[in-house]
Amino acid sequence: MTKIKLCGLMRPEDAEAANELKPDFAGLVFWERSRRFVDRDQAKLLRQILDPSIPVVGVFVDQPMDRILELLNQDILQMAQLHGHESEEELNYLKVRSGRPVIRAVKVRSEKDLLFARHSAADYILLDNGTGTGETFDWTLMDDRLARPIFLAGGLNEENVKDVICRYHPYAVDVSSGIETEGRKDPEKMKRFVRAVREADEKCRRIQR
Repeated sequence: MTKIKLCGLMRPEDAEAANELKPDFAGLVFWERSRRFVDRDQAKLLRQILDPSIPVVGVFVDQPMDRILELLNQDILQMAQLHGHESEEELNYLKVRSGRPVIRAVKVRSEKDLLFARHSAADYILLDNGTGTGETFDWTLMDDRLARPIFLAGGLNEENVKDVICRYHPYAVDVSSGIETEGRKDPEKMKRFVRAVREADEKCRRIQR
């Protein structure tokens, strides 16, 4: 089954909608330049509302490792997602000191970017067009050479996610703008996206059989 990450939750009602859908991950953005930015207090409240079975992923861009570590060690977050220029040494530091999984986000522009992704020490790789752009990258660049669990992000919605799953078989799909209306999470779009992923999984299994 393809894992689902609903990212950019900001409000209590976003968390409550996620609880009904039971995604595999919920994402909170700690990048202050993002319109989806949440601070520590907001994140703590959302973690309290979210079902304990849903791991919360914190999205960071070039922020101090100790700040990220604090959020992980206080159980506000269960995973970290790094979108900036963090070094492999910093990534390893975070993994060792927290004991938590780390996702390395890679902005895909060429096959060279995929080569970097293949050798990262991260537990998971997230392939994206940028940081919250809501746009796709050239998916045809993807192939089996990565040979590791991939989160696929960037421009996904209920219309295109089915084809992406059946064609590229990502470990997980990550959506934010594709489940929003006028900049806010839309419970109906969230529901339709999750349904589309599940239908794609079922369709692909039938084809493979």
